Amino acid sequence: MSEDNVAADQLRLFIERIERLEEEKKGIADDIKDVYAEAKANGYDTKTMRSIVRLRKMESHARQEADALLETYRNALGLD
Repeated sequence: MSEDNVAADQLRLFIERIERLEEEKKGIADDIKDVYAEAKANGYDTKTMRSIVRLRKMESHARQEADALLETYRNALGLD
């Protein structure tokens, strides 16, 4: 087998792996969408839930910094 064939086979395998992972990612995204729909049907505010999920991903110091900045902007605009 020539080097070109080996490289082409390797490239094909990479592409196929990416395609499988993209399918899995789509499936997971659909599952997440279903969970939010279920929560909404049970009376929960999904926009707030998405915010909480985003905040929980953040490290504590980053979350505190974002909170402080938001508070500063709210005070500047008289939203308190």
